[in-house]
Amino acid sequence: MLVLVTGGAGFIGSQVVTALTAAGHGVRILDALLPAAHRTAPPVPEGMEWRQADVRDRAAVEEALRDVDAVCHQAAMVGLGKDFADAPDYVGCNDLGTAVLLAGMARAGVRRLVLAGSMVVYGEGRYECARHGIVRPGPRRGAELDAGRFEPPCPRCGEPLAPGLVDEDAPADPRNVYAATKLAQEHLAAAWARAVGGHAVSLRYHNVYGPGMPRDTPYSGVASLFRSALARGEAPRVFEDGGQRRDFVHVTDVAAANVLALSGAGEVSEGCLRAYNVGSGEPHTVGELAAALARACGGHAPVTTGEYRLGDVRHITASSRRLRDDLGWKPEVRFVDGVAEFASAALRG
Repeated sequence: MLVLVTGGAGFIGSQVVTALTAAGHGVRILDALLPAAHRTAPPVPEGMEWRQADVRDRAAVEEALRDVDAVCHQAAMVGLGKDFADAPDYVGCNDLGTAVLLAGMARAGVRRLVLAGSMVVYGEGRYECARHGIVRPGPRRGAELDAGRFEPPCPRCGEPLAPGLVDEDAPADPRNVYAATKLAQEHLAAAWARAVGGHAVSLRYHNVYGPGMPRDTPYSGVASLFRSALARGEAPRVFEDGGQRRDFVHVTDVAAANVLALSGAGEVSEGCLRAYNVGSGEPHTVGELAAALARACGGHAPVTTGEYRLGDVRHITASSRRLRDDLGWKPEVRFVDGVAEFASAALRG
């Protein structure tokens, strides 16, 4: 099978390329090498088909789709941006780019798609109130965060909530521009599948970390930012009180999920999109991540700052049961091992 991987030179995309090649698939890469994601041009694997072009370039996309059997769409602009003025860039790159790609697939007769989705489409995660059961708290407000009240209360009685694992049937509630574009990508992919009889899978990534993670760019995740601070001899700065829960999943496990989803996309009903959470199933707080990296690097203990970013959610952790049940996926890299490996890269410089 010949697979086009958009964003195939990126942190996750390059691991997907490696995993697909190891599984015996042919791979063609399309990547714009945006400066925000790539400080330097990455090396192109020997013998790999390569196209440097923006996914919004219709002619380049159509040429890259020639003879392709399936697409893994990893290309995206990520992060929260500086302010709302960045919205056109996010919508253009993520949603217009996806529309151009899907239109090209429709014309080329490519009917199999695996989309890099995101857990951000859920907004806040799953919460339960002792009195009112499952509830959905509203967006956290600046005044509450300024006062150090980081936990969202029950919207009905104001009492504390117990966070749990969110599954794919939870309603979407994107709370920033990036999240809105990731949900729009899923809607576009679903519309494409219905229109052409295609098979689409959205893999909703949780907090991905691992080798090759970009440093000190807008594409750097929190794990990379902490590691970079430690490499500079500084203490990692942890926002809020460090108690926000996330699901940190290793990039090689994410790549394996893409290979399985590609093989299983034909099992998705024709004309449908099926979403899967991709998470480790081991929730950890951001503070725990910072502390684990500091120990592994032998660096300064983390400092909790009380700072916050409007649009961030407090707790979002995944149930990946559907992915395990449908496709037989399971994470292979334990948190403690993955963090040790990730820290060692900083020690090697």
